[in-house]
Amino acid sequence: MSLIRLITPLIFLLLTLTGKAATVGVQNFLYAESGNLTQIDAMIRRPDIEGVQIVYSWKVLETTKGQYDFSRIEQDLRHLNALNRKLFIQIQDRFFEPQARNVPAYLLHDPIYGGGLAPQNDNPGENRPVGSGWVAQQWNPAVQERYQLLLAALAKQFDGHVLGINLPETAIDLDMKRDRTGFSCNKYFDATLKNLDFARKVFHKSHVVQYVNFWPCEWNNDHRYMSRLFSFASTHRIGLGGPDIVPWKKAQMKNSYPFFHQYKGKLPLVAMAVQEPTLTYTNPQTHTRFTRDEFVDFAEHYLGVSLIYWSTESRWLREK
Repeated sequence: MSLIRLITPLIFLLLTLTGKAATVGVQNFLYAESGNLTQIDAMIRRPDIEGVQIVYSWKVLETTKGQYDFSRIEQDLRHLNALNRKLFIQIQDRFFEPQARNVPAYLLHDPIYGGGLAPQNDNPGENRPVGSGWVAQQWNPAVQERYQLLLAALAKQFDGHVLGINLPETAIDLDMKRDRTGFSCNKYFDATLKNLDFARKVFHKSHVVQYVNFWPCEWNNDHRYMSRLFSFASTHRIGLGGPDIVPWKKAQMKNSYPFFHQYKGKLPLVAMAVQEPTLTYTNPQTHTRFTRDEFVDFAEHYLGVSLIYWSTESRWLREK
């Protein structure tokens, strides 16, 4: 282990124990589902909140094939503009509950799309049972074509009006022995980069951010998926981020986290989240759940994060 890798965790621990945390430079956004802005209006109005990241499912945005309904985004954008707050949109093509098959019906029923979705498992947080859900078959060219058409329609209407768009996390967990969709890890990686490249080409003014945490089939960059993505993002003015800030989490330290550290200052934006599952993790030094300051210290100093999407369940947001 290098001296730098040894010292960095010690610095973080000292900051944690002394209660010192630097929050300068990190923008605070809320993380929310579409349709509940009025319920969190008081949080949005806080002077330390810059805006909201809102998740919109594919099914909500494309009601029938080629027919788009962006009324929810328009409504949320009006609400935030009136409060002088910014909007970051996440276009969701994967879901973490068995009943959530939230893609347009034609993808599920037209044989050309092969069922549209593939089953996957989900890790919902620390010491919680593994769940199950679905992911769109982006490795199926017919499915990917429809997704890219959605991105193009969104860009035509909202480029420059929203702060940015982010594409969902790279992590998926398929049972590849039982898969009948034609999935392969290389196909999935290539499809992810194609979607990202397409999004960057149609969104000229708004940020484009790819969530990256793990890749199927890869550990510790042994397929060079992680290193290739970060290089691609740096070259093409693409931001990166992730759904979970968990300081020094061993699994992440073998995957995306060291690359965020390596690329500090080389990406146009690093935006990461503290979602509900993230709040379940505990600091192994204090044996209590991570505090706001601990999340921010690690995010800013090690990962190079400049924007954090906070779950509205975060304790500091609910304290007066």
